[in-house]
This record gives sequence, structure tokens and C-alpha cells, in this order.
Amino acid sequence: MTFVDEVKNAVTPRAALLVIGVLGLQLLFIASYIGALHKPKPTDVAFGVVAPQQMSQQLVSRLDGLPGGPLDPRTVSGEAEAREQIMNRDIDGALIVSPEGRTDTLLVASGGGTVLSSALERILTQVEGSQQRTVRTVDVAPASAEDFDGLSSFYLVIGWCVGGYLCASILAISAGTKPANRQRALIRIAVMALYAVAGGIGGAIIIGPILGALPGSVWGLAGLGALVVFSVGMITLALEALTGIVGIGLAVLIIVIAGNPSAGGAFPLPMLPDFWRAIGPALPPGAGTWVARSIAYFRGNAVTGPLLVLSAWAVVGTALTLLLSMRRGAGRDDGSAGTAPSAGGSTAV
Repeated sequence: MTFVDEVKNAVTPRAALLVIGVLGLQLLFIASYIGALHKPKPTDVAFGVVAPQQMSQQLVSRLDGLPGGPLDPRTVSGEAEAREQIMNRDIDGALIVSPEGRTDTLLVASGGGTVLSSALERILTQVEGSQQRTVRTVDVAPASAEDFDGLSSFYLVIGWCVGGYLCASILAISAGTKPANRQRALIRIAVMALYAVAGGIGGAIIIGPILGALPGSVWGLAGLGALVVFSVGMITLALEALTGIVGIGLAVLIIVIAGNPSAGGAFPLPMLPDFWRAIGPALPPGAGTWVARSIAYFRGNAVTGPLLVLSAWAVVGTALTLLLSMRRGAGRDDGSAGTAPSAGGSTAV
């Protein structure tokens, strides 16, 4: 047998295409992570200004005209309103101008990301210094001392996403590459749901009572975890049912390559480039990270939209999995098609 024949036997055309696909994912991974995270800078950060009426609009205009456009300032009626808007996650910080002295107050929320709160402090210190004023910083929603840089919520969600993706991948390839009928699809969905509940509770207990890394409701985080795991798992199952083993790569593309760097974890959304800032809230890692931080530091506020995003992924994934399994299993109600015996002679799920 010639060397060329050996190569053909060792690397089939299908394997070659899969290797090329993996290379593409690898390069996209590098481009996405470095593109999103190599040069973080605040842009259009929602920012409140509380100042005497005669200088309020002038100050807003000055902040709005800063080089690079780091702030998106707007007038707020008073300090109490500014605090409430920060806790509702409508704004990321606020400047309270003293009508008498020359020391103003900067309100930040490091629970939403210490990198962003530090950037706001740096920007406002420079602005105030140029006007011969000083600023003192008050953290309205401080990150836990055990939550370095506010990253614990991000890593928690990433762990849930990885679990959902891996569990779905195992279920998808355990008996071939596509579900043969509706019965098998229903079993996989049920297993995915049970796994999601276990993963959600386990992650919440580890990050809360065991490690003390994240405050907030343990059961609230557990519910979020179950939804994150299930949504990621179901979209993975749906993509695999639609395209075969390629679907697992597509899930990696959505969740890992696009979702992780745009999640606002290492750097909050206002510090990411426009593309990643736009897609982050629509993907499970970004939606999950936002909700986890809201539960931990913002009294559970502003979670409706992200929870709807996660629910949409779960519903679409479940519906597609069932629909594709019914189409593929039409005329084969005995469920025998597409199964593969395990080593012990039993049929895998």
C-alpha cells in the first residue's frame, strides 16, 4: 500500500472536513476573544448628573463631549433618584455636585463590574480636577470582598453553560448523531431537565454557602442556573438534530466563541466594542451573567429581559428538537431506527 493510500485510509474526506471546521472554530475563538477583550475602554456609559439647575445642562454637555465618548450623561432629579436608577441598573454611575463646597460625590456600583466603576472614578477625577474640584466615591452596590473584580457570577454562568453543552453533546452522540424518534427526544429532554436542576442547585450551593464568593438568594441563583443549563443544552440538542455532529461545533460557536467574550464578565458591556456589546445580551452567557449579578448585588432588579432571552433559547431548542425528531421518525414508530447497542448489548438513550 502506498503512502497516499495510507493517508486516505487514515484521514477520510469526512474527517478532513471536520478538521477544517475545527481549525475555523479555533481561529474564530482567537479573533473573538482578542477582538472583544484586547483593548477595553468605556463607551457611552449610562451616567447620571445631579447638579444645581444653572449648571446642570452645562455639565451634561461637558461630560457628553469628552474625547472618545466614554459617557452617555443625563440629568437626574436628585441623589435618591440616582441611587434608585443605579440599583435598577438604568445607569452605571452618577455625579452628585455639591451646591456649596468643592467636593462632589461619585456614585458607582462595583457589583456590576469593578473595572467599570474604577474607570468611572478615573474619568470623573480628571474632569473634576480640571475644574479645581475634588470627588469622593461612594459604592452603592459594592462587590463582595470574596468576589474579585466581580467575576464570580461570570464564572458561575460559564460553568453552567459548559455543563449544559457537554451533557447535551453526550446525549446527542450516545446512540448515533441524530434522534430517531419522538420518544427518544422526549427522554433526552427529560434527562436534560433533571440535569439542569441538579446543576443549578449545585452551582448555587458551591458559590454561596460553600465558598461565600457571591451573596444573594441561593434559590434565586439555583433557578437561574437550571434555566441557563437547560437553555444551552436544548439549543445544542436542536442544532445537533438539525445538522448532525456539526451542530456540536455550532453550539461551541454560539455559546463559547460568541457568547463568552460578549457576556460582560471580564469587562462589563459598556467597555466592549460595539459588535460584542450588541450580541452579548441576546446570548445565554451574557443574559445569565446579568441576572446573576442582579440577584447578588441589585436586589434582583432588571432581570425580566434576560430571563426572557434564556427562556426563548430553551423554548426554541425544545421545539426544534421535538419537531425534527418527529419528522425524522415518521413511519418508524417502533423507535428502532438510528439506535446503537452499547457494549453490554443495551440501547443507549
